[in-house]
Amino acid sequence: MTSGPTTLVTQEMQDRKNAWSPGRVSPPIALSDIRKWAIAVYWPETPPRLFWDEEYAKTTRFGGIIAPQDFNPFAWPVERPNMGGFNASATAARVGERGMNGGQTDVYHVPMRPGDVITSSSALVDWNERQGRLGLTLFTYTENRWTNQRGELVKTRTSVGIRY
Repeated sequence: MTSGPTTLVTQEMQDRKNAWSPGRVSPPIALSDIRKWAIAVYWPETPPRLFWDEEYAKTTRFGGIIAPQDFNPFAWPVERPNMGGFNASATAARVGERGMNGGQTDVYHVPMRPGDVITSSSALVDWNERQGRLGLTLFTYTENRWTNQRGELVKTRTSVGIRY
C-alpha cells in the first residue's frame, strides 16, 4: 500500500497567508437598490420600513435608511471576475485537489447606507490539517472584509474550504 502525502499545505499557500487582495470597489449604493433588495428578500411580505421609508427611518436609531444586512452591493456586476477553482471531477482529481465548501460565517458591523461605496478585500488567513475518513484533509480559512468609504468595517465573512 502506498502512503499519501504528508501535507497538503503548499509553498504558494504559505506565501499567500495574510496577503490581502487588492480592493474590489462597488458602485455607490442607491436607495432604489436597497428598496428592491428588501422587496425581494421579504417577498411576499412588506419589508420593514427601515429599508424603504425615509421619513420613518429618520425616527430610528440609524437616523435614515439602511440596507438589510445581507445586501450585496457587488450583486450586479457588468463584468464578472474570474473566480478560479478546481475543474476536475472528484474521481479524476488527485489527492489534495478534491474539495468541498465547508461553510461560512458572516459578522456584521456598521450598516450600509445609500451613497456608501464598499471595498472588498480577502486573504487566506489560516489552515489546519488532520487525518479524516477520506485521508489527509486540509481545512483552509479565507476572510473577506468589506469596508465603506469612511474605512469603517461593514462585514467580515470567514469561508472554510475543505480539500482531501
